[in-house]
Amino acid sequence: MGTDLNAPLGQHRKERPARRHRLRHILRYSGLGAAAFAIIGLSAWSALSPDGLTRAPATPAGTEAAAIAERTAPAGEPDKQRGLKRSGALSGAQVEEVLTDDGATVTKYTPRSRENGGPALIDVGAARGQDPRMAALPNEDLLEDAPEGRLPIIGPDGLRPMDQYARPWSGARGTRIAIVVGGLGLSQTGTQRAIRDLPGEVTLAFAAAGNSLQRWMQEARRDGHEILLQIPMEPFDFPDNDPGPHALRVSLGAKKNLAELHRSMAEITNYTGIMNYLGGRFLADADALEPVMRDLAKRGLLFLDDGSSAQSLSGTLAGAFDVPHGFADLVLDSEISETAILRRLDELERIAQRNGTAIGVASAFDESIAAIAAWMEEARGRGIEIVGASALVDDPRQK
Repeated sequence: MGTDLNAPLGQHRKERPARRHRLRHILRYSGLGAAAFAIIGLSAWSALSPDGLTRAPATPAGTEAAAIAERTAPAGEPDKQRGLKRSGALSGAQVEEVLTDDGATVTKYTPRSRENGGPALIDVGAARGQDPRMAALPNEDLLEDAPEGRLPIIGPDGLRPMDQYARPWSGARGTRIAIVVGGLGLSQTGTQRAIRDLPGEVTLAFAAAGNSLQRWMQEARRDGHEILLQIPMEPFDFPDNDPGPHALRVSLGAKKNLAELHRSMAEITNYTGIMNYLGGRFLADADALEPVMRDLAKRGLLFLDDGSSAQSLSGTLAGAFDVPHGFADLVLDSEISETAILRRLDELERIAQRNGTAIGVASAFDESIAAIAAWMEEARGRGIEIVGASALVDDPRQK
């Protein structure tokens, strides 16, 4: 328009192209847009469809598309899906190219399962510990139905009850101590006091002959405790010293002892292993103890020896059958006095500082509970980590 403000509007505009030229441009660009829209739509459908584009559309024999499909099939690998071309075995993904009816090729990429080649997948091993929100509930994959009840078993993926129900710990190097308080379930008030007053780091051992074990177990697990099951075993002075009904005895034979063991095991769930109650004579007899250790190995449970018998063969047989195994270093309440128990706890700490780790066992007496709770408050300040018993056993899988 220049600077002539009086010129009519639009006099100096470029001449419009002829109608027929404009129509030709419209058809050209609309055709390209339609093709692009079709490809985008087909790709979106392949991503959102449950089956995706795993099968090419049927191509009539004898057509040009059918000939192209024949040429794209991998050599030596008959392809029942005409028009489908797969990537090589070592590619980073599964690549599928589908030839559509209008000659366009749509490519789909999906992850490929790796076996021998390609990126390494790191197996972190079995999970250790349980989600605190689920700690009171058993993992159904780690239970089997037996005539005596539901028994612990290694899961189909190799997960052991010992790992599933273990109390997690920091993994840091330093002085570590496990404290096991046993006899729970025999006294309602004593059991309540132990669960209420003892910190979650303390391992609680439930007596197989106790009452309402599953209910107490759930309460203890919700508070963060690791659980063991105490199995009564024959002492040297039996029957004067009677461990109670369903005890394992040398004279019963393997079949009867396993039945009694399984009966006790079925009383409770969510425990990492078993611990002896008495049992000096039984633990010293290799023929009687061997079937028990074999059974524990099959079930993925640990065995904790309370250390009360110098003649125990539990370490030897546990090693022979790859059973995770530990010995208590001290009985903390052989003298039932809070002052005496505190002295024993100090002695346990010295053992742990010398060896790196130590295990102490006690019963759920009022004096024991009070002394352990008070000592733990101070021990944390000295940099001692209290861990579950499973963290200190000799585990063949960790060698």
